[in-house]
Amino acid sequence: MREVFTLGFQDILAAQRNLSGLITRTPLEYSFLLSQQAGCDVYLKLENWQKTGSFKVRGAINKISSLTEEEKARGLVTASAGNHALGVAYAARALGNVPTTLFVPVSAPASKLKKLEEFECDVFLSGNSYDEAHHAAEDFGRLHGATYIHAYDDPRIIAGQGTVGLEIMQDLPEAEAILVPVGGGGLIAGVALAAKAINPHVQVIGVQPEASPAAYLSLRNGRPYEEYDAAPTVADGLAGGFGRLPFEIAGDLIDEIVLVSEEEMRAAVFTLLQLAQWVVEGSGAVGIAALLAGKVNLAGRKVVAVLTGANIDASLLFEIMVEQTP
Repeated sequence: MREVFTLGFQDILAAQRNLSGLITRTPLEYSFLLSQQAGCDVYLKLENWQKTGSFKVRGAINKISSLTEEEKARGLVTASAGNHALGVAYAARALGNVPTTLFVPVSAPASKLKKLEEFECDVFLSGNSYDEAHHAAEDFGRLHGATYIHAYDDPRIIAGQGTVGLEIMQDLPEAEAILVPVGGGGLIAGVALAAKAINPHVQVIGVQPEASPAAYLSLRNGRPYEEYDAAPTVADGLAGGFGRLPFEIAGDLIDEIVLVSEEEMRAAVFTLLQLAQWVVEGSGAVGIAALLAGKVNLAGRKVVAVLTGANIDASLLFEIMVEQTP
């Protein structure tokens, strides 16, 4: 029988205590110019300013801090499109230099691979997608007895990511809607749990690329699409399946999933750079893409968009700048 997990608001409060002193409590910034363009009050949760350049470090620290000494002694292994690998590497170093092996697809952005060179861990390029890297990492864990750290299908990972939602509601309790980038679902599951525990009426809206609509299909069809063969996308961190645990925990808490195009994400990356000089990767800009493209009807409301990461390749950013500049 498959194990059933429970996760509640107290777990997210405990995660916030576990993260104290190890992460940045990122600011929630009001954007006058984006508010004018979108027709609502737009606030930005700047996880692009987080340690390692992504929110993923939150879940990694919360998970690894819960491991026994025996589990850590066996070493850690994980798979990632890039940002989760960075989070695990950072957490492993911060929590005692735990030996770590990382599997990332060959398509992982060079910016993320370069950042991994800061950490003393073994990195293997494996497969053409997150799902293929994940299977390789699981095989490695079974062969070597290493402790697997899942990128999203884990209650302590979800609780750690939920601290993003907790901080949003602590800083802006009158928030009426939160736009959350969705890949595997760990972030939106945690944000939905935290935000709705504080205000059940706040809307939690997920945003995905059209190239990888696994969460959209999961909620529409009532079952998690745990693997998905995504088309190429600038939102590499959101490509692939939607986790079973996020689906079970937060399927009923997510109000809507909307999809954005590659062109809309590119325009959003450029807009954030142009208006605020913020570097945001495609995965992190999808909430702004949804707002500016009119994919959500939030006129006149207080809206928070989570900017999940900054780790975009310089070559891609330059390409977007050239194509978006009149």
